This record gives sequence, structure tokens and C-alpha cells, in this order.
Amino acid sequence: MTINDILVLLVSSILIENVILSQFLGICSFLGVSKSRKSAVGMGLAVVAVIILSTTVTWLIYNYVLVLFDLVYLKTIVFILVIASLVQIIEIIIKKFVPSLYKSLGIYLPLITTNCAILGVAIKSVQNSLSFGAMLIYALGTGLGFLLIMFIFSTIREELDKRNVPKAMKGIPIALVTASILAIIFSRYVGIVKSKNSDQELPIPTNSIVLHINAPSEDNFNDIVGGLK
Repeated sequence: MTINDILVLLVSSILIENVILSQFLGICSFLGVSKSRKSAVGMGLAVVAVIILSTTVTWLIYNYVLVLFDLVYLKTIVFILVIASLVQIIEIIIKKFVPSLYKSLGIYLPLITTNCAILGVAIKSVQNSLSFGAMLIYALGTGLGFLLIMFIFSTIREELDKRNVPKAMKGIPIALVTASILAIIFSRYVGIVKSKNSDQELPIPTNSIVLHINAPSEDNFNDIVGGLK
């Protein structure tokens, strides 16, 4: 993979195909833990660690065990078992070294096991036949995208709690409205995706084609900026 390929995959997984706002995965944790910035960041970091570890382990198991012994049909069950095991390890570590964060996360920490974002990344990595390097970049980008949105959303929710929000809109209703606005904003990042070469194929598990990495001319730049307005 070239540096352009790495940047394309990283930016696509963080912004263009954000796991929360574009793929709508991990919504339970997104809404449940985002009331506090500290809890949201803690959950985001835990998810980043679990996504990278679980995707790496499941990729190795899939390619060197399931495919080798023609057991691909077991991938979902195997992936869930791997994710559950890793979450237990992360939970023990957080409980031991950061007890305050463990208490603030509460029930949502064990629920990482059922976080569909983690399972979705693992499955998409093998379904799209990503190389080991591409898989790591995709997992890292997806985790960072989850962390980024959790931080932004929790910051907004903390500010909303200080405002005079109508009673009918307090809590989840205003949170869903805010999330929808964020999704609309992030959908505009698709405007920076262009095809440099229609014959070129990159191992990107997204709907995007190629990010226009090369510096655009002034006319192209104005067209891109105009499209984002």
C-alpha cells in the first residue's frame, strides 16, 4: 500500500464512512454513555482498543484457521466469542487500574461485547479481503471515528444540559435531534471524494472511491468548496 492508499483508507473510515453517523452502528453506547465527556472518552478509548485487538485476532483466525479448514460459515460465532473474551480482559484492566472510569461506564462496559460496531468492523475486514496492513488501518480509523463522535456528541450534550431546553425535548429527544444534525454535517465529507483513476481499485470497505489526495488546482478547489456549502 502507498501512502495515498493509507490516507484514503484512514480518512474514509474516520469521516466519510463514520461507524456511528454513516453506518449507524454502536448507537446504544453512543446514546447511553455520551451524557458525560469523561465517560464518553473512556468508552471511546476502550472501543478503540477492542476494535483493533478483536479485528486483528479475528482476521488471523479467519484467514489461517477458518479458511484453511473450510469453516468460514462459523465466522460470526467465532468473532463474537473473540470479542467477548477481549472485552472481559479490557474490563478487568479498567476495573483494576481506573476504578472511577469503571464505575462511570457502568453496564455499558460489558455491553461492548454486543456493540455491533466492533463485530461489523471484523466482518467487513474479512468480507472485503483486506490485507493485514489495510485491516489494521481500517480498524484504527473506525475506532478513532467512534472516539471522535463520542467526544463531540458528549461535549454538545453537556452544554445542552446547561441550557433551557423544553421539557418535552430533554434527554433522548434533543440528543437524537443533535445526532441527526451531526450526521448531516458529516455526510458533507462525501463531497471531497473523487475518482483519480476509474480503473484503479483500492481495498477500501466503503462506498467511496478515491480521496483526491493530490493538491487540486484553484478551479478544482473552488468547485470542492462550493460543493460543501
